[in-house]
Amino acid sequence: MELRCLIVDDSPHFLSAARGLLEREGMHVVAVASNGDEAVRLARELGPDVTLVDIDLGKESGFDVVRRLTGETKLAPATVILVSTHAEEDYADRISASPVAGFLPKTRLSVPAIRTVLGLTA
Repeated sequence: MELRCLIVDDSPHFLSAARGLLEREGMHVVAVASNGDEAVRLARELGPDVTLVDIDLGKESGFDVVRRLTGETKLAPATVILVSTHAEEDYADRISASPVAGFLPKTRLSVPAIRTVLGLTA
């Protein structure tokens, strides 16, 4: 089953690289967003199967964006994954308290890793 993905990150370079990587691996990236307002709008319009949200969105906190996504749209917490260049241990308490399926380091980003976090077979 092909997953439909929304990527939320303030880095144009990461958005481009992540989109390219995930699409090469068979995921359909329906859109990318660089801030919370855009992410909420796109999530409402497109209803992605999975949404990747960077923890550090410049002026915004990815944790706040996740709460907006799960509170203001129909996205289920089990479909949202936090990503970061920082180690999971740096944010472990906040990640576990967030309405998300889990966390992936950006360096391990791949379709099989996403499917694992979502509890789907790789």
